[in-house]
Amino acid sequence: MVIAVLLSMILGFSMPVSMAVAGESVEAAQIDREVDASLKKFLEDTPEAELFRKDARGILVFPSIVKAGFMFGGQYGKGALRKNGETVGYYSTVAASYGLQAGVQTFGYVMFFMNEKSLEYLNESEGWEVGVGPSIVVMDKGMGKNLTTTTGRSDVYAFIFNQQGLMAGLGLQGSKITRIHP
Repeated sequence: MVIAVLLSMILGFSMPVSMAVAGESVEAAQIDREVDASLKKFLEDTPEAELFRKDARGILVFPSIVKAGFMFGGQYGKGALRKNGETVGYYSTVAASYGLQAGVQTFGYVMFFMNEKSLEYLNESEGWEVGVGPSIVVMDKGMGKNLTTTTGRSDVYAFIFNQQGLMAGLGLQGSKITRIHP
């Protein structure tokens, strides 16, 4: 039953390419509203992220990712890439997993791209698998407080936020990020 729900959830997010232009702009506007609200709340709740925000070449925000599983698991969400406060592209993130897991959870994450090389990799790849390509560091609040611009030298920093629900095991490893055109 859980596998059927996961498959329908993932397949349900796969929208036909032939959507009407008006529908596409409505979806893009919805993603932008969710990204605006999530990024604002994240920066208010995590003041140490300001260090990354001000130096980042781009910020990729996934406001809400749904993760569910029982032995087999999956997760999916949509977000937007911002440069200088403006949306320059829309992306989806998807992951599948197998192992000792059970539950349903929602969460969001923000990725700070600290150099042009990492942004180019995101834009030029046919879907970027987290863990392959630019070096990424998943941050928590404690780590963020100890970082400075001289100690932080990775290509990408990611913060997970707004976790709700119950799910054992959470990470970004194995997630695939792909450009979409809502």
